[in-house]
Amino acid sequence: MPRVSPVDVERDDADLQRLVTRIREERGSVLMLYKVLLNSVPIAEGWLGFLTAIRQKSSLPARLRELVILRIAALNSAPYEFAAHAPFARDAGIPDNWIASLREGSIPALTNDLDRAVLMYTDKMTRDVVVSDSDYGEIGRQLSDRHVVELTATIAAYNMVSRFLTALSIHEEH
Repeated sequence: MPRVSPVDVERDDADLQRLVTRIREERGSVLMLYKVLLNSVPIAEGWLGFLTAIRQKSSLPARLRELVILRIAALNSAPYEFAAHAPFARDAGIPDNWIASLREGSIPALTNDLDRAVLMYTDKMTRDVVVSDSDYGEIGRQLSDRHVVELTATIAAYNMVSRFLTALSIHEEH
């Protein structure tokens, strides 16, 4: 059970209901993460807008996005996040053996330099925060400026998500 009580999404509150409707439209349902976030409607609203931009409006290839999200979830001990994104990763073409490897905290046997560079960049941003010029090099060579910004924002955002989930003990949907 989360450390903070989930909000009753059927509660009679106009601001809450407006946002619950939007969450259902954009996400399909109100997951436990949002039930906890809805303790602060302004924070939940900002969160929804930012993460919707990251997941649904970014031009970063879904495969790279989901590879990054799974790696962050594993690094930050966020099983809820990992479980939520494993199906998206499969849909984006990430093989099951890679997903299993990432779940165990290891790097899968990657097939290209970009995947390796993206995971190294993810590790540097997540573990060290500071990314050296040499660690950034391959990312800057292989990705457009837009994709670099979207990749960096994705890594930063999902570090936020995983740390929120872990700090508030949101580990399952019930």
